[in-house]
Amino acid sequence: MAVQGRRRPPLFGDWPFARRTGTRSIILILLIVALLASALAIISTSHLTRLQYARLQKLENQRDALQTEWGRLLLEESTWSSPARIEALASKRLDMRVPSVGDVKVITP
Repeated sequence: MAVQGRRRPPLFGDWPFARRTGTRSIILILLIVALLASALAIISTSHLTRLQYARLQKLENQRDALQTEWGRLLLEESTWSSPARIEALASKRLDMRVPSVGDVKVITP
């Protein structure tokens, strides 16, 4: 029986290819992990964006309601502070009247 050269176990194959396959597997696993991390980041960002948009809509509705109330209050203030109303209340409640020209005295410094 002739002695032939030693055969390597089939598990390792040819050495350079076996090493390259291991490196490719590691790179592939790292890329899959990076892909999953990126997908989770996109999902998280989308969710946060939706939450912030809902909050923005709520705040805009509040702003519109407050703007409407502010306009109503300005109108009410102008109604309560009109000179004709103040004169009518002063004459009715305090018995005040507009002085005649003869009753007015001008004081100069």
